[in-house]
Amino acid sequence: MKIFDTHTHLNVEQFKDSIEEELALARDMGVVYHNVVGFDRPTIERALELADQHPEIYVTLGWHPTEAGSYDDETEDYLRQVLVHSKVIALGEIGLDYYWMEDPKELQIEVFKRQIALAKELDLPFVVHTRDALDDTYRVIKEVGVGPRGGIMHSFSGSMNAAERFMELGMMISFSGVVTFKKATDIQEAAQRLPLENILVETDAPYLAPVPKRGRENKTAYTRYVVEKIAELRGISLEEVANATTENAKRIFGFD
Repeated sequence: MKIFDTHTHLNVEQFKDSIEEELALARDMGVVYHNVVGFDRPTIERALELADQHPEIYVTLGWHPTEAGSYDDETEDYLRQVLVHSKVIALGEIGLDYYWMEDPKELQIEVFKRQIALAKELDLPFVVHTRDALDDTYRVIKEVGVGPRGGIMHSFSGSMNAAERFMELGMMISFSGVVTFKKATDIQEAAQRLPLENILVETDAPYLAPVPKRGRENKTAYTRYVVEKIAELRGISLEEVANATTENAKRIFGFD
């Protein structure tokens, strides 16, 4: 059994001195591929460093919506340079964040559109962060178009209906530890009913730790609990969900 954590932040300060330990625990729990997401210059540089050191680590690089105010032509040139690294598998996480609202909606939307265009130019899938902005996120993706490599709705937290609408645009739906939360009934319905070939699993570590680790620091190893919950919801085996979601990840990320 091989599980693919399609979105983790092993590149943040919390994991600075424990990478080997994190990867060892992950292997013990069947998590053998890690997509480390860099969202500003320091986390991008660290993600690339980790990818160079560890064969099981791949990277997704982009400019987070809470950083939209610092996105300019120089930033875009920088992204063009780093996105050609051999272990880059997607552009992200990009999108809209109306919860923190660090920058005006109009600016966030402009930066989101620019990065989708960049992903298409570089023939990469893109990874979307959306918080309190699901309708505008849908509108932007529909307007700009997804491109042949597709995209991923990271840590999806909408309804079954919303998931289907994003899938119709060409997006994959990725479930994090939120799917294990008792009150997350809409998300659980989506995880139960969506076609298995359209879903991915992730942790967003060190955030959003799943049950039974909720309230603690999340670890990439805990993707296993997400897989277990989806298997339980669908009434199928852990191995079936693990294998399907890993194959889905390899397909969208362009693995041979």
